[in-house]
Amino acid sequence: MIKVRQFGSALVLCACFMAPQAMAAGGGGHLEPADIDPDNVASLQRGARNYMNYCSGCHSAEYVRFNTIGKQLELSEEQLIDNLMFNAEKTFETIRSSMPTKDAERWFGQAPPDLSLMARARGADYIYNFLKGFYVSEKSPTGVDNLVLAGTSMPHVLWELQGYQEARFEDHRNEDGSVTSEFKGFELLSAGSMDPNVYDEFVRDTTNFLAFIAEPIRQDRRTIGVWVLIYLVVFLIIARMLKKQIWKDVE
Repeated sequence: MIKVRQFGSALVLCACFMAPQAMAAGGGGHLEPADIDPDNVASLQRGARNYMNYCSGCHSAEYVRFNTIGKQLELSEEQLIDNLMFNAEKTFETIRSSMPTKDAERWFGQAPPDLSLMARARGADYIYNFLKGFYVSEKSPTGVDNLVLAGTSMPHVLWELQGYQEARFEDHRNEDGSVTSEFKGFELLSAGSMDPNVYDEFVRDTTNFLAFIAEPIRQDRRTIGVWVLIYLVVFLIIARMLKKQIWKDVE
């Protein structure tokens, strides 16, 4: 069963996925598969806990309602209210950011985006690698940059969990004389409270939840689709039998 802790510093947590505002040292590269499982209810429950703890302070999710989350995550109304709804009063409300928009724009250069459709816009692999891709950078005002979104204005709000890491790049000179940097891997500078494998699962659960809220009716849509296919197959059989009956005397 999920448990959500309400942090006093929620207003400064998780300015995630914000557009570049600072100088960066390279980014992009191959995205590691997120390997999420949208049918894993326990993972979605943990992801909801992670989101409400670390992201809802800054990010809204205005296209999904709490009662929809409770239904799909198999939570009773009491569990939903006690464990997730610390910034809402009614279950039909959506997830609203706790941070005032004007303050966010002043602190981060722009307001943190709504994350309802982030997984559909960017993909689960992008989110997964973004949350794992922070590294120490002296050129960034926040002290960190991101391998996936170079120049992001988001601070590394999960540093207590992941720790700080350094990105290793190798320069290559091209035939035209230009120089490109190739990412060679991360090196851990200071350990976080989570083992790397545990942190990976934490990020995977969070990504799974973001993919869920991007299409919360996925399971209902699939169920309806199965019944529609069954109906079409039965209708096809009846139609063929009817055709044979009508045309049986016609040579």
